[in-house]
Amino acid sequence: MDRVLVLDFGSQYTQLIARRVRELKVYSEIVPFNITPEDVLARLPRALIFSGGPASVVQKKAPLPDTGLYNLGLPILGICYGMQVTCRLLGGQVTEGGIREYGMAHFQQEHSCRLFAGLPRRFAVWMSHGDSVRRLPPGLVKCGRTGHLAIAAMADEERRIYGVQFHPEVEHTPLGRRILANFLFRIARCQPSWTMQEFIAEKTKEIKAVVGREKVLCAVSGGVDSTVLATLLYRAIGRQLVSVFVDNGLLRQGEADSVFKTLRQRLPVRFVPAGERFLKRLQGVTNPERKRRLIGNEFIRVFEDVAEKEGGIRFLAQGTLYPDLIESRSAFGGPSATIKTHHNVGGLPRDLRFQLIEPLKELFKDEVRQLGRALRIPRAILQRHPFPGPGLAVRILGAVTPERLELLRAADHIFIQELMRSGYYHRVWQALAVLLPVRSVGVMGDSRTYENVVALRAVTSTDAMTADWARLPDELLARIARRITNEVRGINRVVYDISSKPPATIEWE
Repeated sequence: MDRVLVLDFGSQYTQLIARRVRELKVYSEIVPFNITPEDVLARLPRALIFSGGPASVVQKKAPLPDTGLYNLGLPILGICYGMQVTCRLLGGQVTEGGIREYGMAHFQQEHSCRLFAGLPRRFAVWMSHGDSVRRLPPGLVKCGRTGHLAIAAMADEERRIYGVQFHPEVEHTPLGRRILANFLFRIARCQPSWTMQEFIAEKTKEIKAVVGREKVLCAVSGGVDSTVLATLLYRAIGRQLVSVFVDNGLLRQGEADSVFKTLRQRLPVRFVPAGERFLKRLQGVTNPERKRRLIGNEFIRVFEDVAEKEGGIRFLAQGTLYPDLIESRSAFGGPSATIKTHHNVGGLPRDLRFQLIEPLKELFKDEVRQLGRALRIPRAILQRHPFPGPGLAVRILGAVTPERLELLRAADHIFIQELMRSGYYHRVWQALAVLLPVRSVGVMGDSRTYENVVALRAVTSTDAMTADWARLPDELLARIARRITNEVRGINRVVYDISSKPPATIEWE
């Protein structure tokens, strides 16, 4: 199976490059920017792609690849920072600052090259850079420019080294897919042979090699990620899998019973009631990062108890996805920024006794759903909205109490129920209610009230890396707000969140 390595220089969209390559049915892996030439050759790639990144190549501590990579004879495509770093290391010159471009631009071809074969002479591209290439290295020629940038692409056809200042991986570069296809098929001579069936075969082999005949503990929540993970593991190791559903007391209305019944129809799973211990740990805690860490830590303690009763289990499987990793830390060695800690990434205790197995950690949510379809998981499960591992604790701003949990459960239930009835549930990526730490004055039955405020949020997205607020009909929002204020005693005001990601995140905490 042909593969392409994507070197991570810290871009929030490094994984998007790898994903676009996979969409073209070529297997891709993300590796640290400082990978050695020996490690590259050991992976037998057909090509290398250098990602973008937030650094400036002219800074002293700029992340730089091993120059030996350019002597391996492999095709190389540098994107944005990847182009600049290639230019500098091969003897060209990059200017810090100067002409900056953000957003839409028009690329004009000036020298034909295989990277742009079959494309029009002028097409729209998406720019996001501060530095720019001023002088090309020996052997590379300029392929095109934009209205503001003299060198927007470069190529050395003989050595198969290319660079583009724009981002072909984003949707805002409409012909970006064709550019990547040219690199993969015309230049690197890759074969489009990677599919989800190949992913299943690869991960099954990997899981068996790692665990041998030992048992694996897997937490299942009824959500897409954990259900797909457990199904993949069950296919790979059968009865060696110990699936556990933990009721942490932070689930939605009626969810514990309904999810457990659904899971039992597909997998051998045991139920662990643990609500009291989670609420005890959260008592008086208001900081969202501390909430996530405490919850992640307590989950591990529950798993340790289960493992001990089983006579000792060394392996713990988690349904960690790439967005979880990229927001929590630099997942693949690149210098990307931490946005927030996810309970199953940064919330793990330092004295973790388990060896983690995370087969889905390089996938986006939509890719996990593709995997689920390949594993023949019912559509009703695969189309469920994402739900955070810390549950409603991160949808209650401020302290988590039984009383506030009940308020939020009731409001959330009405919101989801009305979305289902109206047909909008499957038109949005995720919908949730958030209990705010404020009270507002209202009037009910000619009497003054001073009660809680709940915020509703619904977003559209494809991969959770970016999201836009959903334009729900006014009548639907009015009906939801009316039901919540009429039926949930303790809430007298409903607001709707119209923030996109970025600058906001999907969850409030």
